[in-house]
Amino acid sequence: MQIKLLFACILFSSASFCQTRNGEAFQKDYQLHVKKTTNIINIDGEINELAWQQAQVATSFWQKYPDDKNKAIQQTEVRTLYDDKYLYISFKAYDSGKVFIQSLKRDIGHDGSDGVAVILDPINTRNNGFFFVVNAFNAQSEDQLSSTTENLSWSWDHTWFSETKRHAGYWTAEMAIPFKSIRYDATKKVWGINFLRVDTKNNEYATWTNVPYNFRSHDLGYTGALIWDEAPPTQSDNKVLTPYITSEIIQPQGGNSNIQTKPNAGFDAKIGLNSSLNLDLTVNPDFSQVEVDRQVTNLTRFNIFFPERRTFFLENADLFSGFGIDPIRPFYSRRIGLDQDGNKIPILFGARVTGNLAKKTRIGFMNMQTGRQGAYAPENYTAASVDQRVFKRSVIKGYFLNRQSFMTDAEKKANPLNEYGRNAGMEFNYSNLAGTWQAWGTYHHSFKPGFTTNNQYMNAGFAHSGRNLELVVDVGSLGTNYYADMGFIERILNYDAARDTLIRLGFKQLYTNASYRIIPKKGKIIAYQIEAEDFLVLNPDGKFNERNTNLSFNSQFRNTSSFSIEFANNEVELLFPISFTNSTPIPVGHYLFNSISGNYRTDFRKPFSFFFNGGYGGFYNGTNTTIRAGFTIRKLPNLNLDLSLQYNNLVFPDPYGSAELFLISQRTEINFSTKIFWTTFLQYNTQRNNININSRLQYRFKPMSDLFLVYTDNYFTDPLFKSRSRAFVFKLNYWFNL
Repeated sequence: MQIKLLFACILFSSASFCQTRNGEAFQKDYQLHVKKTTNIINIDGEINELAWQQAQVATSFWQKYPDDKNKAIQQTEVRTLYDDKYLYISFKAYDSGKVFIQSLKRDIGHDGSDGVAVILDPINTRNNGFFFVVNAFNAQSEDQLSSTTENLSWSWDHTWFSETKRHAGYWTAEMAIPFKSIRYDATKKVWGINFLRVDTKNNEYATWTNVPYNFRSHDLGYTGALIWDEAPPTQSDNKVLTPYITSEIIQPQGGNSNIQTKPNAGFDAKIGLNSSLNLDLTVNPDFSQVEVDRQVTNLTRFNIFFPERRTFFLENADLFSGFGIDPIRPFYSRRIGLDQDGNKIPILFGARVTGNLAKKTRIGFMNMQTGRQGAYAPENYTAASVDQRVFKRSVIKGYFLNRQSFMTDAEKKANPLNEYGRNAGMEFNYSNLAGTWQAWGTYHHSFKPGFTTNNQYMNAGFAHSGRNLELVVDVGSLGTNYYADMGFIERILNYDAARDTLIRLGFKQLYTNASYRIIPKKGKIIAYQIEAEDFLVLNPDGKFNERNTNLSFNSQFRNTSSFSIEFANNEVELLFPISFTNSTPIPVGHYLFNSISGNYRTDFRKPFSFFFNGGYGGFYNGTNTTIRAGFTIRKLPNLNLDLSLQYNNLVFPDPYGSAELFLISQRTEINFSTKIFWTTFLQYNTQRNNININSRLQYRFKPMSDLFLVYTDNYFTDPLFKSRSRAFVFKLNYWFNL
């Protein structure tokens, strides 16, 4: 590991001489003037109104991917206008043939489909913004952006309008974004803006400004300037009410129990407190229409992280969930309204205030109240956070979390630790203006009845993100008595298979990752990447616990296919017996084992594509053979069929047994239009002894108004197809602009 660190540091030092142009300079080089129009703009995709011809044109797009030093293969023209209600954007995307999209489904995102998008930073601080996407068949996606946004969830929903038209040699798109749908300062006459064009046939992402290869296309640090001819129109208070009604028919144990019918109703509301601050309210929220989790095979000794899928908790989620690092997060919204087994706990009501309190100050406050569910006592959850921007793109932020249980005296006596859990912390995240250098420092503290020591979490690190070199170094320490009742900590609970119990144990960790990317100017390969990764864990007393060292090579081809190979070296000082079979647990001791794996994925643009991954190696005192494979069949734009299989064969010496684990997932998606979608998801998981069928029909009959029909069914894998439970749900929600 020392050799790798030395090698990484040498590369890191040499990279410090390289400079990247920052976003501040971009807004001098990339400027687009937007003028007010009094003409009616029909959102029909035709771009034939006279006002469009008089608008300034943004063109001459740069490649963002595969090579940021080249101009886009096919050019794009963008124009902007506005009136008292809408910001209008038109795109003319020149094209040499038929467009390619993956789906007509809403919130499918921008990856892998011909489409266009606008990135807006109305406050123009490079910290927060909005992302509006439409593909060539007019499937919409939208999300909120922050300076820490990595993977988009497409969870933020609001009303906006678009239409596309396809012609010989080009296709067009028109957008109308209501000023009520976004938060902005009406006194600012310069917004940050950028435009994105995805040309899937050429495997190309292109942006108006020259966004570096090593940054996301939607990075707020590389926006140009949208210059208003006069101040944007001031909007009256934005108020939205979304009531719902639902009826659920449940048979808890298949044919062995009575059918239950559960009608329900509730509402969500959005109230604009001012142009940059928003209040969200929810009463008796229902998430029955949310897609089920994708099941995984867990061959670790710890719990695994499942992403949040409930829309109410995803909007502005970075204000609460952005503290800590993966996999140590003090706030994890799945703790609210779900128990540790994923069973629903009724949420009675909740409120959330998020947005910009001032130009450099962003706040978040959330309060949720749950009801009693059997022996599970009612609880109140409070989360508060503040982000204070300093320097150009750096942030000082703090948070406070409180989970308060309303237990009876008898329940408090039986489980005193469950009465409350509180967390507070401060973080400093530094980024230079170009975003190529980052550093961070963290101190978190937990409060639990009876614990006053070993209840801190501290973390520090730095990263460099260059066109060729990327480096991350992170060091952290977590006390054994650090509790996160509203969070997720992967390693702190250790399962002792011999005694069938969980044991808390803090740890210290050191994570390093160095990768080097080579981008050829010509040839079939877009990029090669070599990556070295090391994760070292120590016990609280400083003694060795675990080390995982990986070395990988990846190549990406111009036809979108890819190939990778990885070597792994693992060393574990096993503190507690663990079992992956039904036999004797693997004993405490020192284990050193190696493995190798390879992955190949074909061109996803073809009507038929597939992937294959195979691996073999040591696994504690045994071996593990892994095969992952799958294929996709597409009949664009209406049909997608996906099938994936994972097989693990674990073989241990006597008396520790062996096990064959199967995980099969099949997903069928039928898009009748951009308003009607039918998705069926089948999962077969022998590790969890569960077969799940989830089928969902969605009809978006008006903007932000939906009808859902959902059928879910669960069976055992052993005995095969013995019923667990089933349910049928009808849900109707309607969006009222007040």
